[in-house]
Amino acid sequence: MITIKTAAPEDLDAVMAIYHYAQEFMIRSGNPNQWGRSFPETDQIVEDIRQGICHVVMDTQIDDQIHGVFALLDTPDPTYSVIDNGAWLNDDPYMTIHRIAQDGRLHELVPAVFEFVSSLCDNIRVDTYKDNLIMQHQVEKCGFVHCGTIYVRDHSPRLAYHWVKKKD
Repeated sequence: MITIKTAAPEDLDAVMAIYHYAQEFMIRSGNPNQWGRSFPETDQIVEDIRQGICHVVMDTQIDDQIHGVFALLDTPDPTYSVIDNGAWLNDDPYMTIHRIAQDGRLHELVPAVFEFVSSLCDNIRVDTYKDNLIMQHQVEKCGFVHCGTIYVRDHSPRLAYHWVKKKD
């Protein structure tokens, strides 16, 4: 069974090990430029944990260890204020999923994270790098719609996705 909880300071080593695994996996799978071997930096994750936005994912069918991680923001993302070659589905308040990664042992990480976040919010945004075909496939499989291009802090482009809960 998948369990998601807010990361604690003592989770830092496990979280960083997952990010290092994900960096190497992305490099091997044709996406060497999104994170390289240096993103996210430890200082960023320490700050994510301090702010309570870093979440860890465990699967009790495997063991009680951390196998996935992501940041969940419930405030507007400044990098989402401008979108090129398209438009967001709406301008309603939203949550943003960032820095999602796993250690290779979890199957269906993105759907589990999506299920968790969609239970908290009816309006979710996420972005990914053009070479991250795996993530593109996963978010589209969860019902996200490609809306255009945003630019992150270093001004590099990201494919922007948006999911809105359908009204009954």
